[in-house]
Parts: sequence; C-alpha cells; structure tokens
Amino acid sequence: MTPRSSLRSAFRRPPFLRQDLAASLVVFLVAVPLCVGIAVASGAPAELGLVTGIVGGLVTGLLPGSSLQVSGPAAGLTVLVHQAVTTYGLPALGAVVLAAGVLQVAMGVLRLGRWFRAISVSVVQGMLAGIGLVLIAGQLYPMLGAQARSSAMADLAGLPALLAHTAGSPRALTAAAIGGGALLVLLGWRWLPARVRAVPGPLAAVVLATAVTAAAGLDVATVEVHGLLASVQPPGLSDLERLAGTGLLGTAVAFALIASAESLFSAAAVDRLHNGPRTHYDRELVAQGVGNTVCGLLGALPMTAVIVRSATNVHAGARTRLSRVLHGCWLLLFAALLPAALGMIPLAALAAVLVHAGAKLVPVAALRPLWQAHRGEAVVLVVTAVAVTATNLLEGVLLGLLLAVVKSAWETSHLKVEVVEAAEAVEGPAAPILVRLSGNATFLRLPGMLGALETLPQGRPVTLDLADLLHVDHACRTALHDWAARREGEAEGEAEGGAEGEAESVRVPTP
Repeated sequence: MTPRSSLRSAFRRPPFLRQDLAASLVVFLVAVPLCVGIAVASGAPAELGLVTGIVGGLVTGLLPGSSLQVSGPAAGLTVLVHQAVTTYGLPALGAVVLAAGVLQVAMGVLRLGRWFRAISVSVVQGMLAGIGLVLIAGQLYPMLGAQARSSAMADLAGLPALLAHTAGSPRALTAAAIGGGALLVLLGWRWLPARVRAVPGPLAAVVLATAVTAAAGLDVATVEVHGLLASVQPPGLSDLERLAGTGLLGTAVAFALIASAESLFSAAAVDRLHNGPRTHYDRELVAQGVGNTVCGLLGALPMTAVIVRSATNVHAGARTRLSRVLHGCWLLLFAALLPAALGMIPLAALAAVLVHAGAKLVPVAALRPLWQAHRGEAVVLVVTAVAVTATNLLEGVLLGLLLAVVKSAWETSHLKVEVVEAAEAVEGPAAPILVRLSGNATFLRLPGMLGALETLPQGRPVTLDLADLLHVDHACRTALHDWAARREGEAEGEAEGGAEGEAESVRVPTP
C-alpha cells in the first residue's frame, strides 16, 4: 500500500455515516427531555443530567461491549439517587458514583458480567414496577404544582390533600393544566400520523408546554439554570473519605449492582432488535464502569444503558457505535450553546414526562398472563414492586431475590412418599411396610415427609427405600434417623410392657 492510499484510507468516510448521523439526531432529541427531567427529579441541577448523557455518548459510546446500546441517566435509578442526595447531600453524589464505577470495572475485569443474567426476570420486572410506582407518586406533586413529600408512601398517603391543594390554588391549577396537557400529548402521540411521530413524543410534549407557557406568560415553576461549568463539581477529598462509612459505601454498591443489572438486561433486549454484533457482557460492564467513573469525577448522575434510547437508536437505522458517540456531541453542543433554553421549561411538563415513563415501567398488561401461566413468578413480581415502594430500592430488591430463591427451591424440591403394603400371603398384624421416597428431600419438604411417616400403623416393621432419591440434605437425613430411632424405641417400650408380638424394626439405608 502506498503512502497516498494509506492516507486516503485513514480519512475515508465511515461506511454508514448517513444512517448513523440520522439516528444520532433522533436519539439526541429523545435524550434531552429525559436527561433534564431525571436530573430534576433526582434533586440535582438539570445540567448534570446532560453531563451524564454526554459522558454516556463520548466515553462509554467509544468503548467496546455493545455496538448500538445508548447510555445515560436512567429513570430506574432516580429513586435511589434522590435518596442519596437527600441523605448525604449533592457533593457526596460524585464520590458514590465514582466508587460504583470502580466496582463495575472490577466486576467486568473479573468476568462477572454473565452472572447478572442469572437474576430472576420477575425480580427485575418487580424492581422496575416499584420504581415506576415511586416515580408516579413523586412526580404527580410537581406536575400539580406542589412539593413532593419525603417518601413514596407519604406521597401516596398525601394524594387527597394534594388534590385539595390544587383545587384551591390558581398557580397549582395552571401547573396542572400544563402537566395534564403534556401528559395528554404523550398518551395520544402514537395515534398521530407517522410523519408527525418522527418527532419524539417527550420532546414534542416539552416543547409545546414550553411554548404555551412562554406565549401566555403563565406563572409556573421552571427549571433552574446554573450553567454547565458551575454545575460540574468534582468530589473533594472529604467526600471520598466518607466512603469509609457503611452508609455511603452501601449506596455505592447498590448503584453498581442495580446499574449493572439494568444495563445488561437492556443489552440482552437490544440484541434481539438487530442482526449486528452481539454484546460482550464483561466488556460492556467495564464500559459502563468507566463511564460511571468519569461521571463520578465530574460530580454527575450515575449512568446505565437505557432501553428507550437504545431501541430508538436501532429503530432509527443506526448501524455502528458512531450514532451514540454523535448523540453525545449534540448533547454537548446543546448544553454549551443553548443553556438558557433549559430555564424556559416548566417543571410540570418534565414531571408529566416522568409520570408517563414511570407508567411504562409497570407491566399491567403482562401481569394477568403471567399469573395464569406462572403464579409464583407473578407473586415475586408483585411482592418486589410493593417492597420497593414501601421501603426502598435496595431492601425491596433483596426481598424479591430472597423470595425468588425460596420459590425456586420449593419448586425443585419435589418429594414423593409412596407406602407399599405387603403382599396378601404375608398380611397380618406384623405384615411389613415398604416406604419408597423419590425426588429431592430438602428441609422445605420436611413437614410433609414426617407427616406421612408418622401416620404409618404401629407394631409393623418398616423398610425405607431411598434408591430413587436424587438428593437428601442434612435436615432430612437427620430427621429420618431420628424418626426411625423414636419408632423403634416406642416399639420396644410396648414389648416390655406386655404388648403382644415382637418389637418392630425400621431399616434406613444410606441414601
């Protein structure tokens, strides 16, 4: 190859530039209102949501792992971020996100990415449903011109008072009209002609609400603008030292685990949407970790791979990772050149976008078929969602995982107890009994097994056949030997007391 041809090859136009450029613009338009809305709902400056989206495009977008998946601030972490900001303060957020990113990188290097695929789908759906319920409960307040309360349960309990407050306040009624109008646009957007739907619904709802507010001079709360550079506050040494405490470190671990699970589940979903290269889970986990490390150093929100923006990227015709990198460039240009545009957006419209996003996280339509086909999975989903709403994200997910493990253990520990009577030729008061056990004898089946054995008639020899048992745990093995010893002891006592016949025998073979 000549030097001239080598130089020409180096500056050759990417093969799918036109497709990736068009897709990046569509993803950018979807990302702007979501980045800003998630940041405001998390209790952080709006610019920090854009910073996370920029890092997701320019840093994570360049790294290997998944080719078409788009990263940025996610609604799934809004609740946890808001709790962290409320409890520890905004300056500590960067330290938490930084630690979470380092943990993600370590997990990717140790090749733990594939293990996240072992998490019960019902737990993940329940977690997202719980987050959706918390988002709806919390964002109804700014949508109706009020301040949200301290917890999801308090938000739900205060809904009657919220409606009464809205009805008696002209300013709240104005906000409710703006938020309600934006929500109607989002709900009806899919019924509009395809040419109109080329504009993303969230962007249309926010732009229309902003235009109406500005044109009519309505008195509603709008986004506070701090400036891009002023909002970026790297964590200080004192913030990093606080990671030694269990509270902040536990929050970082929760960030890492939940962000990793959401990203890798999103990757599995996105892989089903296209025929390109499949996701390498460990590399994607490292890429997410590097992105969160950079977000932590900038004091921004945590990032995950987000299914809405990723699916939009695929459906818009993206072919390579260039589309997600370019979407980060457009976010950077918007944040740098048009910061004043953020200050015109009414909070009620952003709240409506998040109420709509939260509603889509609740799988109402899928719950009935799931109950009919797999009731246990439906119970795990509902319990996880309720637990996330009633307690917090981490405790709710842990409870869901525990319930999923117990359900799986119960379903796999099938134990059959079959009592076989003696043949007619040897029937009589001392006719032997054969008890055949098959399946898996675990502590979960212990009550039923002992109940069947204790109903056997006294005074007759018993033989336990354990040849068909696939597994016997320590609890069942101990219980079998204790039952045999107790039964022989009772028989010997009856014989010494003058009972007719000989003492029965019980044979327990080694399983």
